[in-house]
Amino acid sequence: MIPSVLPKDAGTPMQIVILLTLLTLLPAIVMSLTPFLRISIVLHFLRQALGTQTAPSNQVLLGLSLFLTMALVAPLGGQVYREAWQPMEKGKLTPEAAWEVGTKPVKAYLARYVREKDVRLFLEVTHSPTPHSPADLDLTVLAPAYILSEMRAAFQIGAVLYLPFLLVDIIVASVTLSIGMVQLPPVMVSAPFKILLFVLVDGWNLTVGSLMKGFA
Repeated sequence: MIPSVLPKDAGTPMQIVILLTLLTLLPAIVMSLTPFLRISIVLHFLRQALGTQTAPSNQVLLGLSLFLTMALVAPLGGQVYREAWQPMEKGKLTPEAAWEVGTKPVKAYLARYVREKDVRLFLEVTHSPTPHSPADLDLTVLAPAYILSEMRAAFQIGAVLYLPFLLVDIIVASVTLSIGMVQLPPVMVSAPFKILLFVLVDGWNLTVGSLMKGFA
């Protein structure tokens, strides 16, 4: 399998080194260049807004983010597999040609979610020529531009999620101070109300549904 993926003129030790290097970069690629980035940030914002500290745990939030990401990128992965990987395994495409074919749908996917402002920034930083179309953008420009755009979108969603829970905190703090409950932290009192509000409006369904529809 290794010779079919890596250059045939490289020795076996070099092929193993290259493959291990690619495997070490895979988690960073999954976390940064997929919907995992936006989903994980929004879910962590939501947990902080609820004030539950460690519930759900990091493992649960990351697991949910990963499975949602798999559902979203499955069509893209299938397209890359059919158009690039399978022809390369059958010897119809060289690794270089398979890379060119496989990166086209990836570039199209990333280009859907990047802001023009972020793309211009990295075109200037990398001193790349202005492309005629989004398909002409290089991954060295698209990848960091996509990360910046997704982080901006995630923080916007997180700020919106914070507002209703912040309102509950303000109301509870005003009530507790007006009746002289200075010994009891307002956060402890508001936590059950925030959780109850979140459950009553079916918050998990609304949040996850909105995130998934944002990538549809």
